[in-house]
Amino acid sequence: MLDDNALKLSHDERARVSALLGQFWGFTSLRPIQEAAIAARLRRRDSLTVLPTGGGKSLCYQVPPLVTGRTHVVVSPLIALMKDQVDGLRECGYPAAAVHSGMSGPERNAVERDLQAGKLRLIFAAPERLPTEPFLRLLGSLETCDFAIDEAHCISHWGHDFRPEYRRLASLRERFPKASFHAFTATATQRVREDIVCQLGLRDAALLVGSFDRPNLVYRIRPRVDLEGQVLEVVRRHANEAVIAYCLSRRDTENLTEFLKEEKVSAEAYHAGLDPQTRRRVQDAFAAEKIDVVVATVAFGMGIDRSNVRCVIHASMPKSIEHYQQETGRAGRDGLEAECLLFYSAEDVMRWESLIAKSAVEAERPEGVVAAIKELLRHMQGYCNRVRCRHQSLVEYFGQTYDRPNCGACDVCLDELEGVVDATLLAQKILSCVARVGERFGVNRVVDVLLGANTEPIRRFGHDQLSTFGLLAGMARKELIALIYQLVDQGVLVRTADDKPILKLNEASWEVMRKQRPVRLVQAREKAAARTRADQDGWEGVDRGLFEHLRAVRTGLAEERSVPAFVVFGDATLRHMARVRPSTLDGLGRVYGIGQQKLAALGELFLMEITSYSRDHGLSTDVAEKPRLREPGPDGRSHNRSRTYKAAIQMFAEGRSIQEVMQTLGRAESTVVEYLAEYIESVKPARIDRWVDDESHRRVSEVTGQIEGDRLKPIFDHLEGMVPYGTIRLVVAHRRALGSA
Repeated sequence: MLDDNALKLSHDERARVSALLGQFWGFTSLRPIQEAAIAARLRRRDSLTVLPTGGGKSLCYQVPPLVTGRTHVVVSPLIALMKDQVDGLRECGYPAAAVHSGMSGPERNAVERDLQAGKLRLIFAAPERLPTEPFLRLLGSLETCDFAIDEAHCISHWGHDFRPEYRRLASLRERFPKASFHAFTATATQRVREDIVCQLGLRDAALLVGSFDRPNLVYRIRPRVDLEGQVLEVVRRHANEAVIAYCLSRRDTENLTEFLKEEKVSAEAYHAGLDPQTRRRVQDAFAAEKIDVVVATVAFGMGIDRSNVRCVIHASMPKSIEHYQQETGRAGRDGLEAECLLFYSAEDVMRWESLIAKSAVEAERPEGVVAAIKELLRHMQGYCNRVRCRHQSLVEYFGQTYDRPNCGACDVCLDELEGVVDATLLAQKILSCVARVGERFGVNRVVDVLLGANTEPIRRFGHDQLSTFGLLAGMARKELIALIYQLVDQGVLVRTADDKPILKLNEASWEVMRKQRPVRLVQAREKAAARTRADQDGWEGVDRGLFEHLRAVRTGLAEERSVPAFVVFGDATLRHMARVRPSTLDGLGRVYGIGQQKLAALGELFLMEITSYSRDHGLSTDVAEKPRLREPGPDGRSHNRSRTYKAAIQMFAEGRSIQEVMQTLGRAESTVVEYLAEYIESVKPARIDRWVDDESHRRVSEVTGQIEGDRLKPIFDHLEGMVPYGTIRLVVAHRRALGSA
């Protein structure tokens, strides 16, 4: 596999890309793998880029067309996803469009005219439409330089979301022999990566794989005891925030939705059985922040580009770790903290096995493919059963190493799980009851006997006369059922796969009853979910009232423009505004995620809202975002800078990039730039080319020498916006450190 550092942008390319990032997106730098992916496209070298959801893979195919000045094609699987991406790009001033079956004839003709006139840099198309002859002829007339295939795992039989229409994309190579092809996916094992390269016919492909870890996500797995109550507790903990709850079946989806509605939760169901208009209405309402919770099957998600989903719930186990990674990856795409909670029972495995067997017959799948699907299911089952760091387990599954001793962002590392007291004795009582009823009944009958239920079937079979009758009276029924499924999961109890499954014993069962085999059962500790370091840091210094006020302003603008709310500004941008509370366009332009187009279009409005709210609530404006200090020590000086600041300084000392520090610490780009500027002024390094390219450094230095003082706005204006504020800030800090400013 090619090292990320093997592909780099030239100084001129880096300066151009840096200027484009500031102009369109309000960013100051790229992550190393993004630079490598962009360099591969500019060199017209085939590539496969694997970046987790929220890792910035879209920039990898959005930036190059602006550099080359030519139209590039993006293959995207869903109309909703294309529409959201195009809306977001247009809000930034980026010339993009999509062609899909949901467009009218005049709309399609207008896009085709813009294409022929060279007005578009990106054109999105579905895999079904792209290989059609009229569209291919149109593209052939444009001298299209390359193709980006998003969600490329869909081309592989060994992936978790195979789509036959993706196989037809291989024919594009014959039609466009001089074009380069670039595949992108968020989730792919080594086997799937190799298959993508093979199926697309990628030539001398650069294989670029980012870290699979999402440090801003908190992973929790809980035994499923009282699903409705458990889900309600989580949803209420995330009141007024976006939540996706995944269910296994349509019926499960509708039942859970109805329960939440009865509890006054703003929730809607989404599954493939609903008509297209209803599904579209739910998607649009969720994107517009008109509903908080969507309860869905796996049919929902790939078309949702909403960046501020704060929680993803799995009401049952997904059928693969790839699915789990993809679905949980829809949380926290903005880099801010988010929670991923899975309610697990061994019953999930049995339901999936039944569904896999049924679909294998209906689809006439080869035995090898069915075996591969079952293998993925076993990996997911093992992930749920192991009590070890969730981040480590996920990263290692995808073939990478994880060397942090404690992630501080999962139920295991947060010490939220505990063993059930006297688990082996409890298991012996359950197994003994299975034996006493003759291994002829299912879970519910065994539970009735153990709880001492006074029912007609119990009396008719004489089960009220058994020694195990009422042995666990007083235990909650749902809790006992969950423990029985844990025993099944551990292989010390068998549940048959019949239409009416019954419980049976095996050799391991008898070893437990003979006290030859210990049993460990787990449960959640009786305490509230812990606040993580990422959650605390993400809200540090933010005035929540102002944040909510700005959210309302954003919602109104989104409705006026008929775009999803996050397209206007993401939550990370609003939090940054509510933290520093700028009162000038100069200050607002330094806020994370505000490019020149949005600054010009929305700057005055948001400044008015910020200053008005701050005045009415007695808040100061233009807050200097310096690293926070703790209380003064005995000598009168402040000590012990925040752990976040110290971690950032250590990473900069190791030569880590701005984007790496942002991703690891979950902080806004502007905050990290300020940390770096202070580091530069303190350490006084001879060079800062790890963070600022030489050309940008030279241009800023020349202008700084001509302008009195070192305010950033005059420098930015003199350079006509070609160098972002963050880069200017670092060069000024470097010159000051070396005594040049």
